[in-house]
Amino acid sequence: MHCVVAMTEEHIEGFHAAFDAIAREKLYLARLEAPPIEDTRKFVLEGLQEGTPRFVAIAGEKVAGWCDVVRKPVPSLAHSGVLGMGVLPAHRGKGIGRALMAAALNTARDRGITRVELTVRTDNTRARKLYESFGFTVEGLCHSYMKVDGLSIDSYLMALVS
Repeated sequence: MHCVVAMTEEHIEGFHAAFDAIAREKLYLARLEAPPIEDTRKFVLEGLQEGTPRFVAIAGEKVAGWCDVVRKPVPSLAHSGVLGMGVLPAHRGKGIGRALMAAALNTARDRGITRVELTVRTDNTRARKLYESFGFTVEGLCHSYMKVDGLSIDSYLMALVS
């Protein structure tokens, strides 16, 4: 069983640990490890001040995943945000990603974000289908978007415009 809640300062360490574990899989995130905990703390605290839609899924007493929509900082792009998310392997396929996305997207919309973008690796069919189920469409193919262990990986640029 899990619950989805708005991220608070008390979730920073759990978020950092989950982010690091998913990054080290080298399959889903652009980062291959989490940034230092101090950088993560600053990122989360700034987001709290700015009203960033950022949610965590709690399973037991641990962070099992997160989803956020970070508003772009340029005034002409302030209606846009970038979606980031991850769910720990043991909690995938249980509806957590869907619940996290619903919370983040609804809150983003309520806060005036009318365009949400993301990139997803072309080999991550499961995530792409989840995004499409929320109305995201592919806007382009980013060739050699990432390099992991010397391998070039393409990604799709997807967006949801409301």
